[in-house]
Amino acid sequence: MIAYLERFVQGNDADIRESSDISTLSQALELDGTIDSGASFSLAAKDFGGMVAHKPLAFIRPSTDDDVVRVVKEAARWPRLTVAARGNGHSIHGQAMADAGLVVDMRSLSQTVFRISKIGGAFFADVSGGALWEEVLLRCLSESRLAPRSWTDYLGLTVGGTLSNAGVSGQSFRFGPQTSNVAELEVVTGNGDVLVCSRSVNSDLFFGVLGGLGQFGIVTRARIILHQAPKKVRWIRLVYADFADFTHDAEFLITRPESDSFDYVEGFVFVNSDDPVNGWPSVPLAPDQLFDQSRLPRCAGSVLYCLELALHFNHADPSSVVNKMIGQLGFVDGMRFEVDVSYVDFLLRVKRAEQQAMANGIWDAPHPWLNLFISKNDIIQFDQLVFKNILKEGVGGPMLVYPLLRNKWDPESSSVVLPKSEIFYLVALLRSNPPYPAGPSVESLVAQNQALIECCVRSGFDFKLYFPHYDSEEEWKRHFGNKWWKFAERKGRYDPKAILAPGQKIFKRGSIQTSGQ
Repeated sequence: MIAYLERFVQGNDADIRESSDISTLSQALELDGTIDSGASFSLAAKDFGGMVAHKPLAFIRPSTDDDVVRVVKEAARWPRLTVAARGNGHSIHGQAMADAGLVVDMRSLSQTVFRISKIGGAFFADVSGGALWEEVLLRCLSESRLAPRSWTDYLGLTVGGTLSNAGVSGQSFRFGPQTSNVAELEVVTGNGDVLVCSRSVNSDLFFGVLGGLGQFGIVTRARIILHQAPKKVRWIRLVYADFADFTHDAEFLITRPESDSFDYVEGFVFVNSDDPVNGWPSVPLAPDQLFDQSRLPRCAGSVLYCLELALHFNHADPSSVVNKMIGQLGFVDGMRFEVDVSYVDFLLRVKRAEQQAMANGIWDAPHPWLNLFISKNDIIQFDQLVFKNILKEGVGGPMLVYPLLRNKWDPESSSVVLPKSEIFYLVALLRSNPPYPAGPSVESLVAQNQALIECCVRSGFDFKLYFPHYDSEEEWKRHFGNKWWKFAERKGRYDPKAILAPGQKIFKRGSIQTSGQ
């Protein structure tokens, strides 16, 4: 077996590409699954961000969890070989890549686990780490009319992928991120061990993996908390001209008792113009709804704000409940848009945008996205410096901004790092680089992202990058702050040779100093 693998590890890229017998590597690893070449191999060298490309040594499609173990253990035998778990390839800066390493296609394991159980009066779904959240949703509903409580806006992401970051959407103010809605994990560590972990069993690994950027283990199974799914959703958008009014109402709603608020609260910034992508047309929810700009106050500036809400219901008309709650809000008179949709259609709303983007070529264009968590204490100034100034013409895609509650997370235990304030905001600049000459260059968009980060630093904002990307250990130390020592200690315990998730560029392949210094 060693002789087989040695041929590949020591050979150059041309040798590997020209080899007609890729099965020799499979024999070396003794896999039940397969190793892909050709178009599938190229898939592992790119991601949704479209700005980074790294060719792996091999793209492995496991058929069992044991295959994942074999890959990790074999990589440990070689001084430079690394392993990256790839879900649906939605990283932005190559985080799911392994340059000249082994990329494991977790989607190959998507159907290996699915089981709904009732434990202590609560319902859970055991699912594969490679399952898409869309798959989890549809299967749970078809078998039980139950569903997970916490989502991401886009469900074409894998369970293991979002749990390695956080998983945030408009339900997070109530239930916390997806990392706060998992009861148990099964993980293949960098030592090649298969460990089951939870809040009470192997808890250090459990909390390390949640938000751990793939550094401590590959999630092969997750036990997700479920609740009763509604049949329908009243989907509402309210327009604001004043950012202070917008944030006041958003924070009011997320701090109300569950019985006196909505089930989903998000928001976004849009340009005060008829720009079809960045402006007024992005707000209405149905083709027969029109944005009447004459209703805007004369004081309206270059950008406006939209509070996006949703209320779950089954059969009874929710209008009286909705009107009561909306009556307490200070949006622009007459600027209210709403539709009733099925629960599934609401959760899959971004999938329709994905299909449109694929049709016009934007989906495959580069996506230099930037995601930040910003303290409530700094969000007003951020609006003045960024939304009203630097980004006043939009970003060619959504500019999300909405509040979250720190007490719904596990900031002291998990690997996720957050601003210090109890209320903080997600800011997501979901840029795209359209495939036509008039669009800005990728380099200019990336430079603007960096300028925004530097603006936050100069202004002394309490902020953290969500989906962080840094190139040096010093930058990562600043990101994690006083949690760095614990993060490095966990790395030394569960992946001491730094085999896993090399695309994050946190640790170099080799030995890890467990002191965290």
